[in-house]
Amino acid sequence: MKKETLQKRTKIANDIMYYIYTHIDTNIDIEDLSIDLGVSKFHMHRIFKDAFGKNIYESVKSIRLQKASNLLLTNKYSTISNVANLCGYSSQSSFIKTFKDRFDMTPKQWKNGGYKEYSHKILQQSAKAMSSKANFDIKPTIVKMPKMKSFYIRNQGYNISIQETWQKLHVWTLSNDIKNYQEIALFHDNPTITPLNECQYIACVVTEDIEEVKSDRLPNFSISAGIYAKFDLKGKHGDVLKLIHWVYHEWLPNSEFETSTKPSYAIYHKNNFLSEDNEFELSFYVSVKF
Repeated sequence: MKKETLQKRTKIANDIMYYIYTHIDTNIDIEDLSIDLGVSKFHMHRIFKDAFGKNIYESVKSIRLQKASNLLLTNKYSTISNVANLCGYSSQSSFIKTFKDRFDMTPKQWKNGGYKEYSHKILQQSAKAMSSKANFDIKPTIVKMPKMKSFYIRNQGYNISIQETWQKLHVWTLSNDIKNYQEIALFHDNPTITPLNECQYIACVVTEDIEEVKSDRLPNFSISAGIYAKFDLKGKHGDVLKLIHWVYHEWLPNSEFETSTKPSYAIYHKNNFLSEDNEFELSFYVSVKF
């Protein structure tokens, strides 16, 4: 396959996935999406499945459930019906059936603590997270973050291949002579309740000189503006998963805040995937509302 063709197909696949994540609370119309992208529905489905290994409808169903499972444990004031609506379900009964098929428990059982056992099994998929000795007693700061336009590479899975993804981005910044930029990891899925091989991890570069960057190699999108709780942390790789686990399972449920369907993200001050000592310094941001 020609390089230009591959880049075009990759962009279409990424655009579809981005659209799904940012419109998960709506009735996603594949017909409208194909018109917007200027691609036939057949071609669109084939490109997407080649890129992600599952068809668009399967992905929409999976992402809706991932978002719903997250909101059920963080939004204690929301009813199951509220959560179902936020994640694009028109019927509470169909949501309950679909949820039970995926998680082997009802949304009510999940909300009442069933998520803990499920989440522990997810953590066990990461040897580094299980061996992490990190303890958290972090008081976050509440900040208003701007919309940030970024160039990115999507990594399928929360796994060792993330390092290679960051190396590719680093080569890209050097090749484009970009000097002032931030490295941001965007978590489209909560990796403590989504099987790690299914997580969409996005490695992003944000630069103030973005208008001057000429790139037909990397796609770009905007990281959402909003109100976020910001957690500062230093440590090693497995500590990040433990931090996310603590934020969603301990801090959020015990706070007076709820979260939204906006993805969380981490701004690296030192990137463990690129540092010689494998250590990081970062700020983790989770969307909050009151």
